[in-house]
Amino acid sequence: MNQTFKQHTLAVVALVLTLLAAALVMLDPLSASGQVRRWNPRRVPPDTVFVGDQACLDCHKKFASFNHSGMAMAMEQVGESKILTENPQLTMRVGAYSYQIKRDGKQSFYSVTDGKDTITLPILYALGQGKMGQTYVLQHEGKFYESLVSFYAEPKGLDFTIGAPRMEPRSLLDAVGRVLPPNEVSNCFSCHALGAVVGSQLRLDKFTHGIRCESCHGPGGKHVEAVKAGEPGSTGIFDPGLLSGDELTQQFCASCHRGADEFALLKSMEINNVRFQPYRIFHSKCYSDDRKISCTACHNPHEPLRENAPAYYDKRCLECHTLKSQTAKAAGGAGATAGSSCPVAEKDCTSCHMPKIEVKAAHFNFTDHYIRIVRPGEKFPN
Repeated sequence: MNQTFKQHTLAVVALVLTLLAAALVMLDPLSASGQVRRWNPRRVPPDTVFVGDQACLDCHKKFASFNHSGMAMAMEQVGESKILTENPQLTMRVGAYSYQIKRDGKQSFYSVTDGKDTITLPILYALGQGKMGQTYVLQHEGKFYESLVSFYAEPKGLDFTIGAPRMEPRSLLDAVGRVLPPNEVSNCFSCHALGAVVGSQLRLDKFTHGIRCESCHGPGGKHVEAVKAGEPGSTGIFDPGLLSGDELTQQFCASCHRGADEFALLKSMEINNVRFQPYRIFHSKCYSDDRKISCTACHNPHEPLRENAPAYYDKRCLECHTLKSQTAKAAGGAGATAGSSCPVAEKDCTSCHMPKIEVKAAHFNFTDHYIRIVRPGEKFPN
């Protein structure tokens, strides 16, 4: 059985099992111990009420650093935006159209003109923490728009939003950006904010910017009540750490980060699909249902991403793989270790096996989560 067929089979089986599990959860969402069986960050039941981060931090003070993580900053408040404050005037020209994003007090305005007519709109929502860039959501004549141009950190300026046609717009209205259909508006807000989409309703009058505690653990009200009543700490709350490796990666994390169940769409994006880690890691020879190859094996969602920390990631690799020096010492001995030895190096595993891939449109080098032996000069393995 070839590797591709096995991978596709695994995806189908995982999807079927997830659908069956979801059906069971609808009948009985709690286990015998009172722990929530399943929670999908983007499928919030209509009667859900969130209690907010502070209710969590009253007990879980050690997770206060989460506020500085990329997920927590997935959407900036425009009034407090570091990106928009530190870049009070941004400009760009595309053919006959001139763009300007200008700061005025606590508000930023997005303006485009063809020299005769001008459309100026307040930026309502700023999506992205700005590490790579930030895209803006605008509203014009009752419709939401994704800005045609976005801010990028590397040039510290504006360029076309990823996925937007890189050409002169056909009209002033097209120059504003892309109209977002209702389902895309819901998709954007469900992945960048807490409580903006409940049931099938978009609730922009009251929500929390960014991914928060309850985005991944579900509403905390019953849990807080249970703890105060002296019941076990697992009561009334969802723990993603109890999911199998494949469920965690391809269903839970991929609900926002996109995974193998969107195979055809993501493959069509070519090099741009390097941004979607669950999809990329699914192609890896070592990918399995083991939690040691899941997202949280390397990334603690409660803290900022560990960048420039190769030793930290080496330890994650060595959970399964041995070093050649260890293998040599153990050779022939009763204490020989299991796993594969790297014949080339003993550190900096990701520098060879998870290369940085430049996406020019994003002005950023992404870590490719397709774990493999990278050959010099090879084409991007789509």
